[in-house]
Amino acid sequence: MEILHEKVAGIYGYRRMTLNMNRKFGQNFNHKRIYRLMKVARIQSVIRRKKTRYKHSTPQHVAENVLNREFTADKPNEKWVTDVTEFKYGSSKKAYLSAILDLYDGSIISYVLGHSNNNELVFKTLDQATELLDGDHPLIHSDRGFQYTSQGFKRRIDQAKMTQSMSRVGRCIDNGPMESFWGALKCEMYYLHKYETFEELSKAIKDYINFYNNERYQKRLNGLSPMEYRAKAV
Repeated sequence: MEILHEKVAGIYGYRRMTLNMNRKFGQNFNHKRIYRLMKVARIQSVIRRKKTRYKHSTPQHVAENVLNREFTADKPNEKWVTDVTEFKYGSSKKAYLSAILDLYDGSIISYVLGHSNNNELVFKTLDQATELLDGDHPLIHSDRGFQYTSQGFKRRIDQAKMTQSMSRVGRCIDNGPMESFWGALKCEMYYLHKYETFEELSKAIKDYINFYNNERYQKRLNGLSPMEYRAKAV
C-alpha cells in the first residue's frame, strides 16, 4: 500500500486505493478495511481544490442544452464535452488547456496547451478530435465561452455534421464531467508541484493525461482504465 502510495505521488484516496489493491492482488478488499489501514499507516490523499473562474462575453451563436445532463453514452464518439482551464507557471505567467472528453469512457480525445485563451486554441482541439472520427457524428457540449459561441466554431461543427449543445448560463454542473476532469488533473498533478517553465507544465500535463487514459482505473468502468474500457467496445 505504501509503495503504491509513493508511486502515484499520494493522489489516491481510500476508494481508489481499494480499487487498485483489488485489481493488483485479485482480491475483494472492503473499502472500509483499506480506509482503516491507510489511517493506521498515516497515508492520505493529497487534495487541494481551486475555484474555477468564468469569462462573460456576448455570444455570436447559442445552442440549446441538448445534453441536458445525460452524462452516459452507449458507444464511443456519441457524446463529447469540452472546456478550457487556466494554469500558472513561473512567477506570474499563464497557460491555457483546451480538451475534449468522451462521455462513453471518460477518455481525453484531444487536448491543446497554449499561451493564450483564444479561438485558435479551441479550434485546434476540435480539429484534432474530428480527424479521428470515422463516420461518427458526436454531440459536443460546452459552456457559453466566447470560443464556443463563435461562428468559426459553429462552422466546424456543421462541417463535421455534429450536434452542438451548451450549458445554461451560470450552470457549470451542466458540464459536470469536464469540471470533474479538471478537478482530478489539478488535484492529482498541478497542485502538487510548482512549474517554472511552460515546457515543464506541458510535459506534466502530457504525462498525466497518458496516466489518466491508460492507468487510472475507475469503478464506473468496472475497474478498467478509460482506454481499456474503450478497447472492449471496439
